[in-house]
Amino acid sequence: MSKQVIAVILGGGSGTRLYPLTASRSKPAVPIAGKYRLVDIPISNCINSGITRMFVLTQFNSASLNKHIKNTYHFSVFSSAFVDILAAEQTPDNPSWYQGTADAVRQSLRHLNQHDFEYVLILSGDQLYQMDFQAMINNHIEKGADITVATIPVADREASDFGILKATPDGLITDFTEKPKKDLLPAWTSETSPEMQKQGRKYLASMGIYIFSRKLLYEQLLHEHKDATDFGKEILPSAIGVHKIVSYEYDGYWTDIGHIYSFFEANLALTQDIPPFNLFDSGRAVYTRARMLPPAKVSGTTLEKTIIADGCIIQASRIESSVIGIRSRIGHGTTVVNSYIMGSDYYETIEEMQHSLERGLPKLGIGERCYIRNAIIDKNCRIGNDVRINGSEHLENTDHSLYTIKDGIIVVKKGAILPDGFVI
Repeated sequence: MSKQVIAVILGGGSGTRLYPLTASRSKPAVPIAGKYRLVDIPISNCINSGITRMFVLTQFNSASLNKHIKNTYHFSVFSSAFVDILAAEQTPDNPSWYQGTADAVRQSLRHLNQHDFEYVLILSGDQLYQMDFQAMINNHIEKGADITVATIPVADREASDFGILKATPDGLITDFTEKPKKDLLPAWTSETSPEMQKQGRKYLASMGIYIFSRKLLYEQLLHEHKDATDFGKEILPSAIGVHKIVSYEYDGYWTDIGHIYSFFEANLALTQDIPPFNLFDSGRAVYTRARMLPPAKVSGTTLEKTIIADGCIIQASRIESSVIGIRSRIGHGTTVVNSYIMGSDYYETIEEMQHSLERGLPKLGIGERCYIRNAIIDKNCRIGNDVRINGSEHLENTDHSLYTIKDGIIVVKKGAILPDGFVI
């Protein structure tokens, strides 16, 4: 069955809501869980579902994403498997960039044409979840659907951020509205499971995961809606009642990483005793680049609910409810609470450290006697000694050359240098 499916992973727009993490990289390239990148999630879900032909569509800040995919996903020369990047390109008949989700897929159809497939699985590059796409495809075929939309029950708080739909008891979608305003929500409740109702999750939201039968996708994008730019806003609403569109309800963990706070919460949730997203499930492995790093080295540190990636050298006094990314260096007497330290792309040699200190630069990593709380420290930062970074809801949103504060979370920008005694 998987031989009939091709996956298209959308790289997303400029990712302004995740700024400054997206200042120099695209959303799918943002590091997650200390050693992965966001794009590893949909690709791993595909591989675990037996779908091994994938295109990743990119246009903004795509260099680091291209490099990651090139260095990570190598398949046997005897298989038809591939993960190919399709960067937005100007052609004689289309001189413009991708204008939206539907337009990105339309501009990629000529590359899909070179392959044999019956169904296209369309995925987002910035979501955290573990899902068996094979079950969704089987459901699409059994129901004789033209389009299947993966849906998840959501509560009042987030309903206005999603496309909300209504479906009959056997899953046929009858109505769809994109990001309804709060006062319109009462008209859009659905019959969800008793367990979901208890949690107040009574709206069916589109997860931005679609299956299209090949013929219909080409008809919609090239003929019926050749100017439509977006699946959620244009293609889906106009197809309801004309074509058979089915809801495939998913009840596992899923989060859309659209904001700094959702990114922060998703990473810190991984440190719980039983995390909602299970990195330790061998049947649903998350794949990423094999970096051949040494094991982490920890000395004299009290660790509480903490994830530590490969290659770290840690001498901190206490780390609690935090994710420590690859090659992190944390000095004596430092405390890290409720934070995500992304780590570094390289190690400094002892000579380089000495040279940095002579020039008055802190060493790569986090110095001694620092206090870091409610923060995201992006890659390759140099944080001196006695630095205090204390995020809280009382702080105003601001953007400084070295850091950004959003929703009380302090994000230290990639490569920032914070001198000894710096306070945020």
